[in-house]
Amino acid sequence: MNKRQRIAEENELLLNLWHQSQAGDSLAFCQLADKQYRTLFNYATSFTSDREFIKDSIQELMIHIWERRQNIHIQYVSIYFLKALRNQLFQELRRHHPAVAQLDADEVNQISDFQTVETEIERNELFNENKAKVRTALEELPRRQKEAIFLKYYEGMDNEQIADLMQVNRQSVANLLFKGIACLKSQIKSVGTAISILVLFLR
Repeated sequence: MNKRQRIAEENELLLNLWHQSQAGDSLAFCQLADKQYRTLFNYATSFTSDREFIKDSIQELMIHIWERRQNIHIQYVSIYFLKALRNQLFQELRRHHPAVAQLDADEVNQISDFQTVETEIERNELFNENKAKVRTALEELPRRQKEAIFLKYYEGMDNEQIADLMQVNRQSVANLLFKGIACLKSQIKSVGTAISILVLFLR
């Protein structure tokens, strides 16, 4: 089973839980929330390192979605939850930490060829670097680069889906991915492939 098929099957499972939740099945919603929690938590670390703030935000999001469930129409469950969390985080960060929530336009303005990224990823070999070093390199990336990399390689989203979630165009997504991977490889000289970095980071 390839990655696209796996994602499609997982979405079908999540949609089934969502439809049960809409019908008032709280147990199904708890299962859905549990399946989404780790993804949401990891994604939120692209915006803030405050773990308690992240936990509270996810809890508030789940309550909000449960209360509004009958009026919510979802096609891709993970994308909906991620987008909802992203909006909520920005609202909270703008309220309490305005400087943190500022978007860095410079990160999405430079033009680059996304095909170069794909070619680079496919061409290089897997690496065996220390996990702590990889984590440090990822944490030092600009927030939007880290966010794009997370969505691409952890969630398996395509560029169009990432662009929709991050509210930028597809070329901007390509720019963020290219620059993020280039930055990782410059910091970790022996890194072969960016995918290997992310597998280590997200385990």
